Amino acid sequence: MLSKLFKKRKLEIYAPVNGQIVPLDQVPDPVFSEKMMGEGIAIMPDNGNIHAPVAGTVVLVSDTKHAIGLRSNDGTEILIHIGLETVALKGEGFTVLVAAGDKVSVGQSLIEVDWDYIREHAKSIITPIVITNSAERNVQLEVTKEGIMGETVLMTISPK
Repeated sequence: MLSKLFKKRKLEIYAPVNGQIVPLDQVPDPVFSEKMMGEGIAIMPDNGNIHAPVAGTVVLVSDTKHAIGLRSNDGTEILIHIGLETVALKGEGFTVLVAAGDKVSVGQSLIEVDWDYIREHAKSIITPIVITNSAERNVQLEVTKEGIMGETVLMTISPK
């Protein structure tokens, strides 16, 4: 019984979109590849919309609709940044379905994405998923190799 009380809790972060998993250090943008924003992973999306990778609260929806921030129920902060240099699209190609303050559940649709438009007008469709408070929370990440939205656990986070 006491062992359950003191057992380290793990947070499972599910794939927010279908696609091939890419190590963060291979993202062609130093903000992500050098982990300036935190630890994480990226996905080269195949198709589909962006879904909640955890249960929690929406804490940020960028004005340009290309990024969304979530805080899981355990306090882990997750940024999903759709594509690279997509801020320049000024919201074109994205339809946001949630607002800051909304509670979300795993698999809930967050943003509809026109991938063809993004491919044509942005630098890349690669989508980093970053734990923005990974340094201060002193966590350890275990990363998976493939991503199927809502089914694949991309990362498991646990205290060190």
